[in-house]
Amino acid sequence: MEKASKPRSTPRYLGAVVAVMLAVAALDQVVKAVMVSWLEPGVPQPVIGDWFRFYLLFNPGAAFSMGQDSTWLFTTIQLVFVLGALWFGPRMSTRWEALGLALVAGGALGNLCDRLFRPPGFWFGHVVDYISVGGFAVFNLADAAITVGVVIFVVATLIAERKEAGHDG
Repeated sequence: MEKASKPRSTPRYLGAVVAVMLAVAALDQVVKAVMVSWLEPGVPQPVIGDWFRFYLLFNPGAAFSMGQDSTWLFTTIQLVFVLGALWFGPRMSTRWEALGLALVAGGALGNLCDRLFRPPGFWFGHVVDYISVGGFAVFNLADAAITVGVVIFVVATLIAERKEAGHDG
């Protein structure tokens, strides 16, 4: 008599997580290269008046330029998150959770590339920011991907929990 084999856990969304993560990071790096070659640091380029403009700066800190003396810490956190996304990607229960995770990881990877390969040096590089909207902080495509990814992930997780609890009506 043969033993029934246990169903194997398959990395259902790992390929999608990796593909989206790499696409976001690559697009982020291409746009940053264009902005660095096109813009003069600290000189605003209006797109829609003063409300939306391109404004190049090099950020050693985190969001809103906080923690400027902790670049090494942000680099470490981003690396851990990217590796964590690869670990947790196969464990995502829905494609929306996987998409949210991939967007956050892609943004983290894009900014991690800056921290690893931009001046002032490896592990301490400054992140290229260039999007300025109203009086809000200056940010980049990677930051936008992180924000959108967090929203998608949280909503997808809440919906999945509601369905699991039997409240899908």
